[in-house]
Amino acid sequence: MGLQDMTRVFAHKSSDGDETPEEQGQRLTELPPPRSSLARFYRSTWFNVVIVGLVSFTQPGIWTALNNTGAGGEEKPYLVNAANALTYGLMAVCSPIFGAVANRIGLKYTLIIGVIGYTPYSASLYCNNRFGNEWFVYLGAALCGIGASALWCSDAAIAVGYPLAHERGLATGIWLALRGLGSIIGGAIELGLNHTQNTTGKVGYSTYLALIAIECMGLPLALMVSSPHKALRSDGTRVSPPHVRPLSVKQGLRALWPLFKQPRVYLLLPILTTIWWNPTYLSIYLTNNFSVRSRALASLVSSLAGSFADVAVGRMLDIKFVRRSVLARYTWSTFVLIMLALFSWQVANEHLYSNTKPTLDWAAPGFGRGFAVNVLFNAMNEANSTFTFWIIGTFSEDLQWITQVFGLMRSAETIGAAVACALGGSRNISPMTNLIVAFAVYAAAFPFAFVAVWQVPDEPTEIGLRGEREGQGVAVDAVKAGPA
Repeated sequence: MGLQDMTRVFAHKSSDGDETPEEQGQRLTELPPPRSSLARFYRSTWFNVVIVGLVSFTQPGIWTALNNTGAGGEEKPYLVNAANALTYGLMAVCSPIFGAVANRIGLKYTLIIGVIGYTPYSASLYCNNRFGNEWFVYLGAALCGIGASALWCSDAAIAVGYPLAHERGLATGIWLALRGLGSIIGGAIELGLNHTQNTTGKVGYSTYLALIAIECMGLPLALMVSSPHKALRSDGTRVSPPHVRPLSVKQGLRALWPLFKQPRVYLLLPILTTIWWNPTYLSIYLTNNFSVRSRALASLVSSLAGSFADVAVGRMLDIKFVRRSVLARYTWSTFVLIMLALFSWQVANEHLYSNTKPTLDWAAPGFGRGFAVNVLFNAMNEANSTFTFWIIGTFSEDLQWITQVFGLMRSAETIGAAVACALGGSRNISPMTNLIVAFAVYAAAFPFAFVAVWQVPDEPTEIGLRGEREGQGVAVDAVKAGPA
């Protein structure tokens, strides 16, 4: 370090050498970036966002690809449904816990824990497909539930919390689009197997081994993530001051209830439970009304449309010539109108198809009407996800607050998924009933989201777990105590 750099580092010290924790944090946050351009690139928030997106691709993305291909078509449906129920149940309970854990051990190490939990489940599907054992599937599902809780909390916090406020829309879109690569791969495999067939194709062992090999790449990728006090934002500042004292897990858990009582948190929970309702119904819709190769095409095109929507909406949310509060209100109002139109369109389709019982194929007339609404629904599901995660990033600059909020948010997502899967798996519930329930849940949730959206500030505040005036959680005094 040269003389000028040393002078800049120590320039903020007072003449008697005393510094408050806030002054020390400001000084450490403004440490000069690494001299090496490679090191600056490696520590940049954009590099970390891409890495986290690739980690999400190798874990939940490949998990989705494996589910889309049906694990070769040989596993018993009740076994997979029970395994998924176990995974979702554990995620609903463990996600808020891992929000507290992440604030104690760090986002990077929480992400690593999450990566470790996914691969055993994928291996268990392969073993069940090839050798028929079932106990490993349940064990793998349990480990996946724990791992997914850690990963879903940490990857979201990194993607949304690391970038500057005016970059969080695009960062969120890139992260979710990369995660969607798993669905694209799954759809491509399905289409490749079935594009000339009228019956379901079987995926060979080598395909699953290749997907599991991709999943194993998640661990070395997770090790490349920078901790918040090392990551550099585009303006040269660190994501988090090194002096911030981490919360203990106990303090983090005790802070959950005050956090939950904040309107900007609990008002968003209902809309997050709806994110998984539409995909459950759409799966039933495609199975009942489309040929095998058309379902494969729908899976691929819908995934591509979803990834495009993630990036496009994220980029739009970062525009600078419209105030953030105004942009949030107009965007959400537009999204609600589009969703209501899509639900109306789909009710008409479902009524028609329930009477005619078609098998829609891409070579048959009337295919476009039924196919387009599925693609648009999936694109809007992703757009809603990007927007909702971005909303969380607009409220606070405090990474600890963002981390624990995502623990609660991902739990709400999982609860919605579990209930939707339970309804979708019942033979006594008609597709039209599933659609009406999905619409009713959305209609009940979006007014709450409107209230939350109207609270979006033009600039995030510094108030969070380290100084929350709304909840007065125990974490406040613990962190204000200064460096450990």
